[in-house]
Amino acid sequence: MPLRLVLAEDHYLVREGVRRVLEAQEGIEVAAVCDDLDSLLAAVEAEHPDVVVTDIRMPPGSTDEGIQAASRLRETHPEVGVVVLSQYATPSYALALLASGSERRAYLLKERVKDEEQLVGAIRAVADGGSVMDPKVVEALVSESGRRDESPLHELTPREKDVLREMAEGKNNAAIAETLFLTERSVEKVIHSIFLKFGLTWEPAIHKRVKAVVLYLGGSD
Repeated sequence: MPLRLVLAEDHYLVREGVRRVLEAQEGIEVAAVCDDLDSLLAAVEAEHPDVVVTDIRMPPGSTDEGIQAASRLRETHPEVGVVVLSQYATPSYALALLASGSERRAYLLKERVKDEEQLVGAIRAVADGGSVMDPKVVEALVSESGRRDESPLHELTPREKDVLREMAEGKNNAAIAETLFLTERSVEKVIHSIFLKFGLTWEPAIHKRVKAVVLYLGGSD
């Protein structure tokens, strides 16, 4: 069965561009397209999609409607994955998206739409219960946290910082190992060391690891 999607974007050209990219992918079906928050929520009720791909800002307020939709769907349709597309590499938006849980949530910059593999990868990840964070947002979080004098980031080795960035993006141990040319066992040891220095509890589930690390970097509880 193909993954059924609802796409929400108020700019026509962007919406049509993303729709065409998605409809060209094998195993993906765009069930509905919307241009505001209300029509998005109505489409979810009518179409029962596996995933919602939504702009972060839409009518009626053009503020953070994509985040609002993700929060509401967490309560009404927790099984639906949400990929938020934004032109803003703003840590506060990413933290708001994860506030109600990181499972089945992804935050990507709109420029990733050009990279079909990343966009489709994020869609499949949230459909499977995972979590994905855009690399530029992770970099912003690391940079912001690193400016705090008391940040344990200063205690991390270069290798631990590399693994931290990969982990915060939502990659599993195998993917991190492949990217950094390490063994999975080595990656596991590095992650344990990072969590120890951060004072965080070890989490085997990827989405919980993402939330723990991202919220920590953002200075949230």
